Amino acid sequence: MISKLPRWIEYGAFVLALVAGCINAIGLLGFEHQSVSHVSGTATLLGTSIVESSFGVALHLAGILFAFFIGACLSGFLVHGGTLKLGRHYDTALLLESLLIFTAFYLLSNGSFYGQFAASMSCGIQNALATTYSGAIIRTTHLTGIFTDLGIMLGSVLRGEAFDKRKAVLFLLIILGFILGGTLGTYLFSLFKFKALLVPGCICLVLATGYRVYSKLQLTSNT
Repeated sequence: MISKLPRWIEYGAFVLALVAGCINAIGLLGFEHQSVSHVSGTATLLGTSIVESSFGVALHLAGILFAFFIGACLSGFLVHGGTLKLGRHYDTALLLESLLIFTAFYLLSNGSFYGQFAASMSCGIQNALATTYSGAIIRTTHLTGIFTDLGIMLGSVLRGEAFDKRKAVLFLLIILGFILGGTLGTYLFSLFKFKALLVPGCICLVLATGYRVYSKLQLTSNT
């Protein structure tokens, strides 16, 4: 599946992973130490809050999970088909993601916890976007699957199978992007607090604009 994707997909995956890492770092530092780019930890916290009879906390955590789910639904509605193809609404999904990040900035800056839902929804959109066009090979909002796939690749190589260099490079770029995003988000939050969210929001906006321009140029040149 990786071999069928265009060469520039590595750079896009790196940037998207950086965006997710940045948002997640800001979430861990400013959203009551709550991650928003993936749902495994949130689901665990939901389970513990139910046992501890913390109804308000459980309801809030359930809201974060539901927001991520709704974001994935929106992405699935906008981007249909399992292959990367110009003309599909990747730019619309990225634009919506940027608007949700800006909404999260506004709400959180004004003390509203609903901003956490907006941030989680934006990550749901992004993760579903990458999963849709890559056939679930590329995930940019968390690293569990990436490390698992790298481990499987290494085990296969030790068994004598061929090493997929491009796939390994892609996974390493995603890991690097997420870590650098976390570093960037931490640094920006120390300086600007929730204004740090403007950076990943603007990156998504630039990506959406870049894709729109590129796809129009390519479609025009092919007619």
